[in-house]
Amino acid sequence: MTKYRSLEHPMMQSIAWDPARPAEWINDHIAMVRATSNAYVITGDEGDVVINSGTGVQGEGVRQKFEALLGRPLKVAKFIFTQSHPDHTGGWQQFYQNGTEIIVQREFQRINDERKLMGPFFGPRNARVLAALIPKEDKGTAWFNTPDPTPLTTFADSYEFTFSGRRYQLLTMSSGETLDSLAVWMPDEKTVFFGNWAGAIYGALPNFYTARGDRDRSVTQWLVDCDKILALEPELLITGHDDAIHGNARIKADLGKLRDVVAYIHDFTVEGMNAQKTLPQIQQELSLPPHLTMNPGRGPAHWYARAVWEEYAGWFRHERTSELYPTPPSSVWTEVVAMAGGGAALAQRAHAHLQAGAPEKALHLIEMAVEAEPDDRTVREAELAVYEDLADRTEGKIFDLLGWLEGKIISTKAALEALN
Repeated sequence: MTKYRSLEHPMMQSIAWDPARPAEWINDHIAMVRATSNAYVITGDEGDVVINSGTGVQGEGVRQKFEALLGRPLKVAKFIFTQSHPDHTGGWQQFYQNGTEIIVQREFQRINDERKLMGPFFGPRNARVLAALIPKEDKGTAWFNTPDPTPLTTFADSYEFTFSGRRYQLLTMSSGETLDSLAVWMPDEKTVFFGNWAGAIYGALPNFYTARGDRDRSVTQWLVDCDKILALEPELLITGHDDAIHGNARIKADLGKLRDVVAYIHDFTVEGMNAQKTLPQIQQELSLPPHLTMNPGRGPAHWYARAVWEEYAGWFRHERTSELYPTPPSSVWTEVVAMAGGGAALAQRAHAHLQAGAPEKALHLIEMAVEAEPDDRTVREAELAVYEDLADRTEGKIFDLLGWLEGKIISTKAALEALN
């Protein structure tokens, strides 16, 4: 039994949808509804500007909460999405009115099209990472079937307009969770909305990689975009999931620290690459200094070292010639296991590595044993022990890794039950 559950991770609270929780004012003209990704309304005499909408099943409730707070129906003149993920866009039809202008970054429709194209691939991957959180009958495909907002006003680098006496500037932030990410900057109010550009959890590492997989996000461009936000000197920062952050001093300190840790990982990785170290060496040697410790997030720091490495160098690591061929190492695992004395022998050795505090070595052995002898109870029991040890080592802080391991624990237990 593992000590930690992804349901108890700090991220779960930030994305929770409570139908009974009312909308709330951030200031005298910006209101917020907490949803899987938060939605915002900026009120004005000429109408309302809405930023994000929650998911498809949340949209109606989000709108009703805003209207209860305002004491009137919404008059949605402008609709802006900080990115194309369905937790930001899914509820759009509940807000759209005749004449509403929907403004998005130029890549918005392409990224939506790609999400639908790749739904059969990414749906099961989502379900594996979130296996402990979603019903068994949910195959993780709903994310890919949400209707797209339309019609669209698009822009490339920036887009400016004035509405109800307030100036807006939309800025491309292509290093965010999606290539179509944008920030909404209100220069007169010194207010910036940037959705999940800095990650799903404020104060954690950005989502340069998630276990479900996604298009690569550029670490180098993120540093440029971070400097762009810091140069604005905002007094109010509004994110995708968290409370609004007030005061330039705090915003500067928080984003400055985040920039420092991303730069540290980048520089450490590049230094190792130039010293001809392998990617595993760099990942194993990476350790963040205490003053750069971040909040619990989606992945461990060494995932982001890999993101840097692959952004510069691609998929061929120059470690083994077999990387260049389609036959995977697992194709000979059955032979190796037989030569080693069978799955039970590898399971015993895996237990020895666990006792020695080397669960990753145990994992390599047990994956070979399961490939060769999936119906061996001794092998499956050792597999379960390895996954539970690895899950405990996350200390409940690394959401995606813990979620993946929970999924493997569930499937391994099911395999053991099938052996009864």
